[in-house]
Amino acid sequence: MATTSPAAPRLKPKSSLLSTLFSRPLPLYVSAFLLRLVLLLYGLWQDANSPLKYTDIDYLVFTDAARFVSRGESPYARETYRYTPILAWLLLPTTWTAGAQWGPLAAKVINVAWFSFGKVLFAAADLVAGWLIERVLVMGRDFPSSAQGKGTKDARMREGGRDSDTATGMDPSRARAFAAIWLLNPMVATISTRGSSEGLLGVLVMALLWAVLARRITLAGLLLGFSVHFKIYPFIYAPAIVWWMDQERLSGVRAGGGGGQRTTLVRKKIAGFITLPRLLLAFTSLATFLALNFLMYRLYGYSFLQETYLHHVTRIDHRHNFSPYNNQLYLSSASVSPSHPAAAADPKFRIESLAFLPQLVLSTILIPLTLAKKDLPTSLLAQTFAFVTFNKVCTSQYFLWYLVFLPLYLPQSSFWRSKRMGLAALGLWVLGQGLWLQQAYGLEFLGRSTFLPGLWMASLGFFVVNCWILGVIVGDGGR
Repeated sequence: MATTSPAAPRLKPKSSLLSTLFSRPLPLYVSAFLLRLVLLLYGLWQDANSPLKYTDIDYLVFTDAARFVSRGESPYARETYRYTPILAWLLLPTTWTAGAQWGPLAAKVINVAWFSFGKVLFAAADLVAGWLIERVLVMGRDFPSSAQGKGTKDARMREGGRDSDTATGMDPSRARAFAAIWLLNPMVATISTRGSSEGLLGVLVMALLWAVLARRITLAGLLLGFSVHFKIYPFIYAPAIVWWMDQERLSGVRAGGGGGQRTTLVRKKIAGFITLPRLLLAFTSLATFLALNFLMYRLYGYSFLQETYLHHVTRIDHRHNFSPYNNQLYLSSASVSPSHPAAAADPKFRIESLAFLPQLVLSTILIPLTLAKKDLPTSLLAQTFAFVTFNKVCTSQYFLWYLVFLPLYLPQSSFWRSKRMGLAALGLWVLGQGLWLQQAYGLEFLGRSTFLPGLWMASLGFFVVNCWILGVIVGDGGR
């Protein structure tokens, strides 16, 4: 293993307790398990004793859809179910109930346990995602070419590349310390134990990154296709992965000069780009995505396409939405329905319908082209951060999409090198949410009209903070 460069300060535990927590896998993962167990049990108590429920409304949508599936019906019979049927299939155990032979008390406990199956599944996915984060950190960003020896390392240094344990493999105990940013994160644990399925996406995208770095191209294609089917947004990773997969990186051997060849420079570029691994990734990912969609369409018809994919193009969700588009979406939701005759007579251009343009330009073109070849994990983080920040619908669950990449980025980040900057970013990020939630509480619970200027200004403030953080991430990845 390469030694750590001065630019990557080590995470030094300052007490024997922290040293014990990260020295072996068991203490960390048991702690992460217990955190989620406590939150699950607390959630059951709050649901039973408080008018403000712990369980996320989305979990009730998931379980209702699973109940329809258990009766042989479509999950889309449940209004507002906008997900792949696979999620409803996974939650079929939530529909199981105990028989009368168990007695009233035992049956109640068993029924509650089965209904909580999905929360347990999502919390377990958190742990698996954390383990995959640790594996990627131990593997290193340049695996397996990093194993080729000091010569490759020195060449990277001469070319201005970064040589650190994040590039060539991190010590397992230090990797666990950074993985704890995800595993012991109360926000991550709370969102999963409330019944949000984002932990499953964490597993899928971390497994995808691991497969790419390990040069398991077929597996990477399968995971990419399945991830995009499961939740649309991972398609943004395809350009970065394809751009990263050049011949030099996959073979570990620098491409020759080819001075004797008579082909033109353009033909060389095209021939160098269209490689077998890239074609294999494209074929396997597209085949997986199309096969799954064909199966679901055969089972559930047009409802599957409308609710899983097409709905997201025109969605105007305005509740719990941190986006600056929040007020505009609220006004659009109150307008005349397109099916109403008056709508055709008074067509209106809606600016939110173009919200995806800056979002996609940043996350699928500019950021991958700038960062992917230099630092793939940081590129994926920046792409996801940009996608969420510029999305017209931005909720707390979406933050987990980029938080899963944070442990891979932090060791070499400006936020880690400058603790003051890191604490400032964290404080502003939390403060931005707090100010927005204060305005949203007044609107939704107290019935006060806080749309202008309060809620809108809070949305803009949080957006500006996120743009600044994104700029720092891109700057770090570009070095």
